[in-house]
Amino acid sequence: MPKMKFMNIEIDNLTMEEALAAIDELIQQDKCSYVVTPNVDHIVQLETNEELKTIYSNASLVLTDGKPLLWIAKWYGTPIKEKISGSDLFPKLCEMAARKKYKMFFLGAAEGIAEKAAKNLVARYPELQVTGTYAPPFGFEKDDTELKKIKKLVEEAQPKILVVGLGCPKQEKFIYDNC
Repeated sequence: MPKMKFMNIEIDNLTMEEALAAIDELIQQDKCSYVVTPNVDHIVQLETNEELKTIYSNASLVLTDGKPLLWIAKWYGTPIKEKISGSDLFPKLCEMAARKKYKMFFLGAAEGIAEKAAKNLVARYPELQVTGTYAPPFGFEKDDTELKKIKKLVEEAQPKILVVGLGCPKQEKFIYDNC
């Protein structure tokens, strides 16, 4: 995959179609992999947050989220093919998962939001298999019992795709620590 140095991170310079193909390939390899979608705020955090830097440098795919990053890259003479925000990628990922019968688990958001999203997505993509949803309580990341509970829920659901929406850097740290 074409990687390029962008400010303080190496990114995968892909189109949406190429990103989905790369994610499909990662799923088929059946090993723990994760995708991050840095925006301007994340790039700023990477300047001082060594843990986040480590997490990003170990990501399977680093995709560019945000038009300002595209503008900056163009200004530096290193154009990025396409903005691939998590919010744009997510429905396309669900569509692919439905088509390929990949089970999904949604972790994050406020109580009931992930469940409602799952119902709406299954209505849109009838073949989509959502094997679980969970909204962890505030402060879960500091509670070993809660972390074990989440791990058990995900393991029992056996998803091919775990979608984590907890905000940066909490979601990236969770994924990294559990991959």
